[in-house]
Amino acid sequence: MQLTESMQTFISHFGEMGSRWGINRTVGQIYALLYLSKEPICADDISETLGFSRSNVSMGLKELDSWRLVRVKHFQKDRKEYYTVPEDVWEIFRTLVEERKKREIDPTLSMLRDVILAPKATGEDYSREKMQEMHDLIEMLTGWYMDMQKVETERLVNLLKLGSKVYKLYEMKDKLAVIAGGKKKEKR
Repeated sequence: MQLTESMQTFISHFGEMGSRWGINRTVGQIYALLYLSKEPICADDISETLGFSRSNVSMGLKELDSWRLVRVKHFQKDRKEYYTVPEDVWEIFRTLVEERKKREIDPTLSMLRDVILAPKATGEDYSREKMQEMHDLIEMLTGWYMDMQKVETERLVNLLKLGSKVYKLYEMKDKLAVIAGGKKKEKR
């Protein structure tokens, strides 16, 4: 595969960002190449295109597979495995979020539940309260995430495009309640 300058920039940037996202540079660059490729690519071609050793490419593909971010394709009369990524960027995003949740959020929630349910030691009231706050926030965000996972992509895009308009609508609810003769709740 011949890379243009903009493709090289994209791939290079994905490699740099990979370390910030919890994957190594090579894995980030492999994924970026697969994402930009119109056709599935075999490991040998990935290796040649990016200038990585075949073993590094193989390890990178295994890592991407463990994140459920690559698909393996086979072609008739060809023993090689070819790799591709989902076409839909929203499917990729949803997979990434789900994997992050499984790897990072779920274990944290589990630990917080265990700690909160354990017998309290003397002088632990403040720290327990803080851990409960953390648990409740993560639990609420997880619930919201689960609700958003059920929303079809088109509606999710429209919801995200609403942005701050949602908050303005929420504020409008309070104003309408006052106009309609309702009582305004005092903010604390």
